[in-house]
Amino acid sequence: MDPSSLPGTILDAHLHTVRGAADSALQPDDLLTEARRIGLTGLNISEHDRVWERYDWNAFGEQCGPDIYLNQGMEVSTDLGHIIVFGIDQYYPRIRSAERLREVCDEIGAFMSVAHAFRHFFDPVTFRRKGEEPFAMTPEEAAEKMHVFQVVHGIEVGNGGNTRRENIFALEVAQILGKPVTGGSDAHSTSGIGTYTTVFPERLTCREQTVQLLHDGATVCYEGLNIGEFRPFEKCADD
Repeated sequence: MDPSSLPGTILDAHLHTVRGAADSALQPDDLLTEARRIGLTGLNISEHDRVWERYDWNAFGEQCGPDIYLNQGMEVSTDLGHIIVFGIDQYYPRIRSAERLREVCDEIGAFMSVAHAFRHFFDPVTFRRKGEEPFAMTPEEAAEKMHVFQVVHGIEVGNGGNTRRENIFALEVAQILGKPVTGGSDAHSTSGIGTYTTVFPERLTCREQTVQLLHDGATVCYEGLNIGEFRPFEKCADD
């Protein structure tokens, strides 16, 4: 599919740069160059538990210009795992509690999407190292029993750092629960930017519009923008 044929915004909803993530090698200038090269029209910067300094943020927004929509986000480390928040511009006290984070997001009009929900869940070694039995839930059981899905607004069903099996499982859980979906590369370098994206039905212009469309469940997760094989992310017969 030709990305330019879509009327809305193609947003990489999960990105980390050197300005906010100690484990990232991604320079903002390189992010912008790669975004334009592959056809991204939106960036959600989601640093770990922090946001950029205001001066840097405003300057980068000017660099993005009218062709790249820039949204402020954050990947918050909580007691229920990592959660991508759309529409947050500072770190709030006690939001390492996912329940408290939900309260804050509802107060400020932000949106929570659980990040890479099933990363390493299908590697039995991960659980045995913690003295636990390997993960054996069905998507239906995970949707019912994993509390994080009752706390968040949506689910990141496409993450560039996950295996396809992990992402498909998240997609199935989202479909069972009827939760809005997001997709992002989780890129820490130029490699992988646009692996997964969140496609909005309208051109985004502000945070309020972005958050409202997410709450409305109007988004679709796409894959393959970075390799020229842009298509909706969905379960195939081989999965």
